[in-house]
Amino acid sequence: MTLTVPVEFLQASPYFADMNVSELDSVAGLFFEKKIDKGDTIVWEGNPGEALYFVASGAVKCFKTSEEGKEQILQIVLPGNSFNDVAVFDGGPSPTSAEAMSLVGLYGITKRDMEKVITDHPWLLHNIVQVLSAKVRHLLDLVEDLSFRHVISRIARILLEYADGAGPKPKLTQQEMAALAGTAREVVGRSLKTMQEDGLVRMERNRLVISNKDELVRLVNSHP
Repeated sequence: MTLTVPVEFLQASPYFADMNVSELDSVAGLFFEKKIDKGDTIVWEGNPGEALYFVASGAVKCFKTSEEGKEQILQIVLPGNSFNDVAVFDGGPSPTSAEAMSLVGLYGITKRDMEKVITDHPWLLHNIVQVLSAKVRHLLDLVEDLSFRHVISRIARILLEYADGAGPKPKLTQQEMAALAGTAREVVGRSLKTMQEDGLVRMERNRLVISNKDELVRLVNSHP
């Protein structure tokens, strides 16, 4: 059998932790591979959840869109992590859309094949609970940010995570930062200008670089 997904990739996934090599070999053969161009939509909010996806390379944003067209990014999925989990496991429609932020490599497994894996290895349900619990915690942290933190604190958190573009993390536009922070692009622009004037960040070869990490951390931990 030709394996679509490297066994080492599955070994690193919390979904398949503690599987032996023979078990991983059989699971690997159920996956399919996709390449997605930047800007292309992978999953549409409200559509049936047909497959569970794992990011192999690039970055994917999962987001909701209001009736007015405002976008709220709920998660940026980086290599090794998954998306469309909820729809695959609860049988309902996809709760978010997912779009490639760069050229993206994906490994996917259909809902039916994932159900077969769970039937054959029921102890994996423990791993699934752990993965979904971590996603719930992430969403609770987001709710806390949007509800209780000042906008500049939210932007400071985003900068600490993405400003230097380390590793596979994408370089965010001001519009994407606004969609993460739950605000308008103009507000992000004004906040970044203030941070530059205060010496917290600087522009370097068209990239935003952190100059004063300690002060950004203080902003994240401050409340209005």
